[in-house]
Amino acid sequence: MTRIVIIGGGPGGYEAALVAAQLGAEVTVVDRDGLGGSAVLTDCVPSKTLIATAEVMTTFDSSYEELGIIVADDTPPLAQSARVVGVDLGKVNRRVKRLAIAQSHDITQAVTRAGVTVLRGKGRLGAGGQAVDGSREVVVDREDGTTETVRADAVLIATGVHPRELPDAQPDGERILTWTQVYDLDELPRELIVVGSGVTGAEFAGAYQALGSDVTLVSSRDRVLPGEDPDAAEVLEDVFRRRGMNVMSRSRAESAKRIGDKVEVTLSDGTVIEGTHCLMAVGSIPNTADMGLEEAGVALNDWGQIKVDRVSRTTAPGVYAAGDCTGVFMLASVAAMQGRIAMYHALGDAVQPLNLKTVASNVFTDPEIATVGYTAADVAGGKMDAVEVKLPLRGNPRAKMQGIRDGFVKLFCRPGTGIVVGGVVVAPRASELIHSISLAVDNNLTVEQVAGAFTVYPSLSGSTAEAARQLHIRKREGSDS
Repeated sequence: MTRIVIIGGGPGGYEAALVAAQLGAEVTVVDRDGLGGSAVLTDCVPSKTLIATAEVMTTFDSSYEELGIIVADDTPPLAQSARVVGVDLGKVNRRVKRLAIAQSHDITQAVTRAGVTVLRGKGRLGAGGQAVDGSREVVVDREDGTTETVRADAVLIATGVHPRELPDAQPDGERILTWTQVYDLDELPRELIVVGSGVTGAEFAGAYQALGSDVTLVSSRDRVLPGEDPDAAEVLEDVFRRRGMNVMSRSRAESAKRIGDKVEVTLSDGTVIEGTHCLMAVGSIPNTADMGLEEAGVALNDWGQIKVDRVSRTTAPGVYAAGDCTGVFMLASVAAMQGRIAMYHALGDAVQPLNLKTVASNVFTDPEIATVGYTAADVAGGKMDAVEVKLPLRGNPRAKMQGIRDGFVKLFCRPGTGIVVGGVVVAPRASELIHSISLAVDNNLTVEQVAGAFTVYPSLSGSTAEAARQLHIRKREGSDS
């Protein structure tokens, strides 16, 4: 029986464990914090649970004005009909933690039912990292201070990342926070400074603004979400500003220090911003140090991320890696796929290499931003010859009914064949709407096929079909020119 040892119990680790067990391997998972990893315990599940509350607040704020909903207030006079709705952040965060722990428990049960052994502790490659008789030693430093050695025919590293900290902005867990510490807050930050305008910063900035905080978003780049579709980022930044957020572009934070019950953030130009709390969202560091990786021949890049190929192999025989510690595409879905692919390959099953151009991703802001396939940057950079159509949602009848003013559907297709190669959706629940475009990209469907499929009337998904119809005309014009 093939012995598999997986270091790390996040999506890359536990999904790999389930596959390996199903394929008949003897599987051990070494995990330090709880199965599900940061995705379940401190990242995806908690943040999206918090955002779910924020979405309700945003929906209410827009509904009572746009849709005519009135919240009665028992305080005279009668004209005072729209009561301010608040949030109990302590209660919200208790729910966040409860759901995270419950999800981790469910994962643990599923893994153990599959016959997987779970060891609590920190794992590292032993015996100088070298393979002996075709197998490797994994040393487990247990929680009780003891050490255990496990032999493996194949090892999967899925150790994830932790928040990057600036030397002059050390988090204290009370006023200066990382994204793993915000769930310990009992009261809503009155004035929140968010440093970093990537996905994490934008999501938390939007969520806390919706919950009622006065938010300042400090961005070192020209715009928020510099890695996303420019049109989508422009829509979101405009929404942020209209809702009262102070978005400071081209502003780099140098330090953050606590002064009593306040926090002062100093920018590189000397400007000082004051708030009650500061959330540092300035990237992440892979958990790859002190694991004996380089001694084993596992190559790391300059950021400490593990180099892998499309079937999750590292540069060391018998050692695979998956998830955020590889830096391939920092999504739970990609981590899980990397882990599954690694086990298929290690155990000799049929395997299809990872294809990042079929990955669907989503930014859980309001509106959400979902993407799949080739992007506008790919087209502009010559990586893909494609034509595009962008269809604003303001013309969609369902959007009008729901009071949706912001957002669009964008499709990319090849000029000759009309094969859909990418798409962007900016809308409420874009994470659901992107699926039809994801199917089209994954299965090489043409715009004619997408346009020909029935959609419900009225529906937001009707805009996808309409964009495909317009793109049919556009790609013909492109092929004729």
